[in-house]
Amino acid sequence: MSTPAPSPASRRLLAVVVLVPLLAALALWAFAWPAARTAPRGLPIGVAGPTAATAQVERRLEAHEGAFDVHRYADADAARRAIEDRSVYGAVVVGERGPELLTASAASPLVAQLLRQAVAEQAPAGAGPRVVDVAAAPERDPRGAALTASVLPLALAGIAMGALVTLSGLRGVRAAAGLMGAAALVGVVAAALAHSWLGVLTGDWWAEAGALGLAALAVGSAVAGLAALIGPAGIGVMAGLVMLLGNPFSAAASAPQMLPEPAGALGQWLPPGAGTTLIRSVSYFDGAAATGPALTLTWWVVVGLGAVLLGPAISRPRATGPTPEREPALTP
Repeated sequence: MSTPAPSPASRRLLAVVVLVPLLAALALWAFAWPAARTAPRGLPIGVAGPTAATAQVERRLEAHEGAFDVHRYADADAARRAIEDRSVYGAVVVGERGPELLTASAASPLVAQLLRQAVAEQAPAGAGPRVVDVAAAPERDPRGAALTASVLPLALAGIAMGALVTLSGLRGVRAAAGLMGAAALVGVVAAALAHSWLGVLTGDWWAEAGALGLAALAVGSAVAGLAALIGPAGIGVMAGLVMLLGNPFSAAASAPQMLPEPAGALGQWLPPGAGTTLIRSVSYFDGAAATGPALTLTWWVVVGLGAVLLGPAISRPRATGPTPEREPALTP
């Protein structure tokens, strides 16, 4: 006797029982793995001063195999400029008054603390270096908690934006206009909250609004663009990519070089990571090193809006293709 095929209800039950644990495992891996493996990997750090004086410092830093990428500078001024340009996260300056550690807590409070610990461990007892925060985090957000917390709301705003445009039936130019208009308002509202009210962003107000809006538009365009190409399922696919990879791999709480590979590099190619880096640059570093993340977000916007504009034309031939002829009904 043949075994009866499972009913549709049984198949749906099996799908729920299997898929939910898989999704839970994927989410736990995406969020817990980078957090559990946070450590410096090629973290750019500078060493400044005469070669004879800095040789020992360089050897101690390079003894941490693969942890630091040491850049050499002639003096303290050159090291400061490198930090302000976001070329390095900090620098050890060896001079006549003894060692001095330059940090940039605005770039990453976690990295600044790590550098203080690493340099202090190498110094003789009671002879730790003097610490100077070249680019300090804002007083109202010294640990960067508010900026870290803003990554998820921006991602959710972008997902909601793309989903609403798709499900409301907007297509083509109207959909693109809706996305851009909503993103502009998101940027203005977010800057008003983070800069004017909370005081956790301290740069040019309009530059911050533009960065915040661009980050949201990159997500919204990607969501709506994929939905325009493959249907409403595209909303779920892109939302999953942003939430399960983009958000935990953004390195908002640390730095890309603190995450295990390839999470650190991949995160900077996704909107949440590129958006976080761009916001830091325009808010705390006068736009230094903002070109890369701005181009990454722009690429997502261009591709997403292109799919939104071309999606109806691409899908129309499939939807309006020739209907197969039916055979005439037989009459008795």
